[in-house]
Amino acid sequence: MGEHSFVLQGNICYSETKDRLSITDRGYLVCERGISRGVFRELPEAFQALPVADYGELLIIPGLVDLHLHGPQYTFRGLGMDLELLEWLDTYTFPEESRYRDLEYARTAYQRFAKDLKMSATTRAVIFGTVHGEATESLMDALESTGLRTFVGKVSMDQNCSDSLREESSGAALEAVLSWLKAAEGRYARTKPILTPRFAPTCSESLLAGLGRLQQETGLPVQSHLSENLSEISWVKELFPWSSCYGDVYQHFGLFGGEAKTVMAHCVHSTDLEIDMMKEAGVYIAHCPQSNMNLSSGIAPVRSYLEKGLSVGLGTDVAGGANLSMFRSMADAVNVSKLYWRLVDQRKRPLTMEEVFYLATRGGGAFFGPVGSFEEGFELDALVLDDEAITGVGSFSTRERLERYMYLADEGRLAAKYVAGLPIAIHKPAAVPAQPACAG
Repeated sequence: MGEHSFVLQGNICYSETKDRLSITDRGYLVCERGISRGVFRELPEAFQALPVADYGELLIIPGLVDLHLHGPQYTFRGLGMDLELLEWLDTYTFPEESRYRDLEYARTAYQRFAKDLKMSATTRAVIFGTVHGEATESLMDALESTGLRTFVGKVSMDQNCSDSLREESSGAALEAVLSWLKAAEGRYARTKPILTPRFAPTCSESLLAGLGRLQQETGLPVQSHLSENLSEISWVKELFPWSSCYGDVYQHFGLFGGEAKTVMAHCVHSTDLEIDMMKEAGVYIAHCPQSNMNLSSGIAPVRSYLEKGLSVGLGTDVAGGANLSMFRSMADAVNVSKLYWRLVDQRKRPLTMEEVFYLATRGGGAFFGPVGSFEEGFELDALVLDDEAITGVGSFSTRERLERYMYLADEGRLAAKYVAGLPIAIHKPAAVPAQPACAG
């Protein structure tokens, strides 16, 4: 059958839709050349020659997708959580990111970040680097070695930031992006570049225009921040008085969906006009609930986004979020939606466990293509979860076990991890194989 072809057996759960789970207890998940061939109660004859990894009663779910985090901020996670966004950037973020001009420091920091991301439940991620091209290459090198699938961006900014990070001019910033892209070309199989204007206030109109032209020439995707904080939104209006809303700044320069596949982080305070623009352009929203709490940004109206059919995933936003746990992101998304319902708009019911699981898998996975499900034709990303320490005394359904794992992941254990059919064993289970003996 070829490389990365095998069968996983266990209690299998994935999202059919945002409202419905597919659960097959003691089922068979077939992977053929890195692609799912479906989940079966009985293993079809056509696949019986494949090696089988029997994980007993453990849970098998799709890999989790982190749509927004900052690699260089991993070093100071957990600091400054009593500050708002703009003060936090000036106090912690910009000084730390300035250190990445030292390539040796960058290599050391990024190796630690990549190692910990590999050991987490994240299988795919969309990641910010810094303005430093060589350091961003080091980030890509470190991530490539993990087996994870990622988009990584060299940040662009030429105004309204610390002197140590400000690029000399829009022309110099664009040249730096081109040099980084040239250096990275052909070097990576699993790590892809993404254009990364940090956020509108730190980019001049000429830089945004140049990035828009570059996007048209290359077809590269785009990542940035949108409507995270009220002070930030007011600042954008001062800097770009011609814009109808924050999102209009990106759209004006060709960096807001459509041909430019785009993920925008936060969208806490998006106006109706901005929401309509995102839907029409197919912009992905990275909902980062822990960060929005930590930096006092607010609560994104995710229920409204889902009702209107927008594309939504979850992000940790390290270091606005204090850790890499996508399970924590799911639990936080439920929790903040309850506060939104109770304190802001009682017409918007809280998110369900099924919905946030969808956001963390299939919702964010769609940014990478057919990712985040075990349906036939999807790339096979999978996690094997050992919740023995969580279940304890009592009997729980597979759905209940998954919900409890969302809230109690620190008490559980990641037994194995697969990305596009590549086994990335993290901890060897006590009674089952860590990975199948793949052919090829």
